[in-house]
Amino acid sequence: MPFSLLCLGNPLLDIQAVCPTEFLEKYDLKANDAILADEKHMPIYEEILKYDAQFLAGGAAQNTARGAQYVLPADSVVYCGCVGEDKFSNFLREANKKEGLYSAYLVEKDQPTGKCAVIVTGAHRSLVTDLSAANHYKVDHLKSPEIWKFVEDAQYYYVGGYHLTVCVPAILALGQHAAETNKVFSMNLSAPFLAQFFKDQMDSVAPYWDILIGNENEAAAYAESHNLGVTDVTEIAKAIATLPKANTKRPRHVVITQGADSTIIVSADATGVTGTKVYPIRPIAASEIVDTNGAGDSFAGGFIGSIVAGKSIDEAVEVGHWLASWTVRLNGPAFPYPKIEYSA
Repeated sequence: MPFSLLCLGNPLLDIQAVCPTEFLEKYDLKANDAILADEKHMPIYEEILKYDAQFLAGGAAQNTARGAQYVLPADSVVYCGCVGEDKFSNFLREANKKEGLYSAYLVEKDQPTGKCAVIVTGAHRSLVTDLSAANHYKVDHLKSPEIWKFVEDAQYYYVGGYHLTVCVPAILALGQHAAETNKVFSMNLSAPFLAQFFKDQMDSVAPYWDILIGNENEAAAYAESHNLGVTDVTEIAKAIATLPKANTKRPRHVVITQGADSTIIVSADATGVTGTKVYPIRPIAASEIVDTNGAGDSFAGGFIGSIVAGKSIDEAVEVGHWLASWTVRLNGPAFPYPKIEYSA
């Protein structure tokens, strides 16, 4: 049976620990941020082990792929990215297999599997990523007969914004195929630094966005880097929604989450903005929140998975909020097991 949804991203091993704020200060990190590691950050992956660290399957798009698979029938989602030939890539494969996600990895034997230090302070999380093998994904892998068959069979695509730093040709190949065949191409803004420092790469794939997901900080960074002259989240979403579009047969939906505040969706077609809607999130008692790492990825997974299942935008937002509300009750980007079904 063909996979309905193909996801592309940077597969990573998350090394997660609750750390004191001094740990952030030592490495010049913000409490709620995501960055690529440079030389000064490299000791972090050993040092974080002192804080009773957990090893978790990570990488934003891989988390979203697992979330989408969680709300879909078995064998609905396939995920592509690059890993090393080591115990950590085996760990990721097993974690995906447990959740019914098929791993179609490119293996780079000369590089270790990528890793991400997840520094939790209170309800905040700071991500520091060493891409390693994940940085070596090639469009040749996507276009190989075995993988391109998955592309052709799928009706929906999801790409993590972080992949803009890795292999833009692969993103373009998926976007162009989606536009030519009237399939749904979705993407995530993923982190403020992408709009700031990978603006040209982001703009090159923007015409293919049928669905774009991001949070308020990423939207603000996009507005600043593109000189939109607005700071209101809804106005930023309207500007993105009305950007030129390759496939005018489909509308564009821009989905902006705001943590504990409402989610905003702006929809547009060739005539301009067709709708703006605000969706309150599911309230959760502060005492129930264990860890916010992966909450946004879970929302994206629940949302995209619901779209793949044929649900409306309204329903998809509800499922996204529901899945995220479970993720924050657990350690890391995780979902409840035994598996539970969505309830309104």
